[in-house]
Amino acid sequence: MDFLGKYMGFSMEQCVEYKCPCCGGTIEFDSSLQKMKCPYCDTQFEVEAIKALYDKPQQDDLSGMQWDDAQETKQSWDEQETQNINVYSCESCGGEIVADTTLASTSCPYCGNHIVMKHKLAGDLRPDLVIPFQLGKKAAVNCLKKHLENKRLLPRTFQSENHLQEVKGVYVPVWLYQTHADAGIWYRAQNVHHWSDSDYRYTKTDYYALYREGNLDFDQVPVDGSTKMPNDLMESLEPFHAEKAVDFTTAYLSGYLADRYDQTATDCIERANERIQVSTKNVISSTIQGYSFVEPDTAKIQLSNNKTSYALYPVWLLTTSWQGENYLFAMNGQTGKFVGNLPMDKSLFFKYLLGISGVTSALVFAILSLIWFCQGGGL
Repeated sequence: MDFLGKYMGFSMEQCVEYKCPCCGGTIEFDSSLQKMKCPYCDTQFEVEAIKALYDKPQQDDLSGMQWDDAQETKQSWDEQETQNINVYSCESCGGEIVADTTLASTSCPYCGNHIVMKHKLAGDLRPDLVIPFQLGKKAAVNCLKKHLENKRLLPRTFQSENHLQEVKGVYVPVWLYQTHADAGIWYRAQNVHHWSDSDYRYTKTDYYALYREGNLDFDQVPVDGSTKMPNDLMESLEPFHAEKAVDFTTAYLSGYLADRYDQTATDCIERANERIQVSTKNVISSTIQGYSFVEPDTAKIQLSNNKTSYALYPVWLLTTSWQGENYLFAMNGQTGKFVGNLPMDKSLFFKYLLGISGVTSALVFAILSLIWFCQGGGL
């Protein structure tokens, strides 16, 4: 064991007990084979393979996903621009909306309450980019109508009795993260083989420890900077075509509202890293083929060349009321993608469920009747 410890780069004090990845038994170095061998399942391993397996982190190592050196947007509003922009506050939900001075009063696009408190914009960062609205209010209303079509469990009175209260074009504040990711991911994999002869059926399972390395460039990973816009709602409107973004100018705010960010780029780093981590794992995992089963084990991800910028993304928000409840819908103002939750008629749900159960029961009854008849029960 002392030889093995030196060969693998460990002292005797550092030597650990190596477990077989296949059966979990303690494996030993076989001098005749010059390999590691499990005395329980007779599986053989190259020494370097076992060393690499035990060198992997016991859990995801994300310590390299830091943005301390990120180049951040530093643009600020000039005095001439802010003279024509006010910040309107909603006393109900706390939302703050940025609009030009021609707006006297309006309603909050999130909760529907009137917002009339206003003050001059100060202290905010100026957006670097903006994706202008490509679709208008009429398109948003038509998309809502299509969204309500062919919904079997939608209460029949919802479409006829709901009242469309507000349709607002809102620029949502979005932080964009640019980075280069170097990743190493460990996997557990299996190949299962089945065969048979005249006497027996056999199953053989081969176990593998896989390792994949790769690097990806992320251009603009978006995270919305407003707590009033839920992340899942904003992300469900994706994709936005960021390549069509243009340099920001206040002219794009004319006729629209802009949600004021209440989370900085630093505040949103955790969500950005989550998205980068998921995308990195998905891309690298897609390169693995030829196995019956593959399961990710642990990963190590390192980020570099970090940069953040600030943009405004176009979203139509539609609020409608029905039986005292408010429902919020959203449409991508660039592509027309539409999302929103709908109420469900519980009585229709149970009727639909019973209908499925009834058909299934009738089918089972028919099959059993046929079997009974074929066996002589009907003669």
